[in-house]
Amino acid sequence: MAKKKKYTPKYPLVWQKKDFYIEIFCSIPNIATGILLTTKKAKFVIDPGDGILRDLNKNISKNDIMEISDVFISHGHHDHLGGLWSFMTYLSVLKRKKALNIYFPEGCQEIISIHKAFIEVYSHELTYNINLTSIDKPKKFKRKSIEIEPFKVNHREPLKDGSSEYVPSLGFKFTYDKMAICYGGDTAYCDSLVKMAKNSDLAIIEAGATDESDDTHMTMEQAEQIGRTAKEFFLVHVPE
Repeated sequence: MAKKKKYTPKYPLVWQKKDFYIEIFCSIPNIATGILLTTKKAKFVIDPGDGILRDLNKNISKNDIMEISDVFISHGHHDHLGGLWSFMTYLSVLKRKKALNIYFPEGCQEIISIHKAFIEVYSHELTYNINLTSIDKPKKFKRKSIEIEPFKVNHREPLKDGSSEYVPSLGFKFTYDKMAICYGGDTAYCDSLVKMAKNSDLAIIEAGATDESDDTHMTMEQAEQIGRTAKEFFLVHVPE
């Protein structure tokens, strides 16, 4: 029997329709995720994992980085927010004036802790406000002509006794000019992601599990099943 070919995404992954643009610099389990989403009037970062500052500087100008207005965090694991501190510090070094808005799931203590420590260290020189918005009961809102619809997903982390516990987690659907990008974050198979991905112009679906007994992530087959309900899809967060 022929050995099944291993799927390995080739980063960066880029998708663009008109001026609606998204670039996934990387999405590697336990290492880092980093995503940039832009239109003519908007610049967002999604899941600022380790290396996000390097990747932004490599791909867009310093002025464009200063125009990033909003950060969306799916959950508090280090590979999804490990670069937030350096990103916020960089904005301070450049004497940013505009506020930075950070959206994250209610109960995500990592964000609260990072923000508290950051303010304690840099309050004497910080030139901009950081607005934290925790999301408990997801509802649509609009930023820079983009409609954002957060939705709860089912991400879990393993415990020492072999069981798992729920991690406060969100996916996000971004709609602009009648086009929609659905980002599921990390999650096991769940109805909310199935609903949001369907008919999206692009679905970004994680495939971090090797078999269906894993209740923390999705298998390649599960991810593809959801992805194929969208017009196009990327599979990410695939183990190397």
